Amino acid sequence: MSRFDTYKNNFPNARLTRSPSGVLEVALHTDSAKLLFNGHTHEQFVELFHQIGSDADNRVVILTGSGDAFMDAISPEGFDFFSPLGYDKILREGKKVLMNILDIEVPMITALNGPVLLHSEYALLTDIILATPETVFQDKPHFDFGIVPGDGVNLLWPEVIGSVRGRYFILTRQVLDAKTAQDWGVVNEIVPADKLLPRAREIAEGIAALPPLTSRYTRIALTQKLRRIIDEGAGYGLALEGISAAEVARSMAAKG
Repeated sequence: MSRFDTYKNNFPNARLTRSPSGVLEVALHTDSAKLLFNGHTHEQFVELFHQIGSDADNRVVILTGSGDAFMDAISPEGFDFFSPLGYDKILREGKKVLMNILDIEVPMITALNGPVLLHSEYALLTDIILATPETVFQDKPHFDFGIVPGDGVNLLWPEVIGSVRGRYFILTRQVLDAKTAQDWGVVNEIVPADKLLPRAREIAEGIAALPPLTSRYTRIALTQKLRRIIDEGAGYGLALEGISAAEVARSMAAKG
């Protein structure tokens, strides 16, 4: 089992704080500003969520971002999409990070402090989603890079907003504003930016007051279907993403 003091400072792109009641706040960042996602954070977050899930003293988890976005920027640094061994690492990490989020067996709240243009599946695996009026959703980088969006967004968006809407969202790179997202069941509450974390903490403290086994087992009960969806589909989706990445590499080499 993990202990908070042994891992709280181990993640350069996640600031971790915990209240006396066991509410853990995880703020994703790059140099204390909004997160720049890259291959290093992709690897890092696998262990981040594993450590959180292994710490029995965490009672509720709040996941949020920094600056003016939850996650809207990506760099190719640290990724190797174009070799079999390089993509094998991406595939293994991509599967594991989703299961590690689901293996956090306490209620999770996402406080979206701004746009979510990539890895929105992290939020969709949590139990309560709060957003600001400035929050928008889009799956942007996959098609920008010319690759299949197979990392979990393909599974979770049709599940959350419906099959037809979900496929449209992915295929057209639809920008979904916070109000529409709320109407479609993605967002629970829209909260002004200065009240976002206070509201998340208020909800979290209420949940933390429940008996520990009650809150823990409720999270487990509520996520069984999501666990099946991810277990059955994530590896296949990521494999398709890898095939498309290989074709991008071939095309780039041909243009030479």
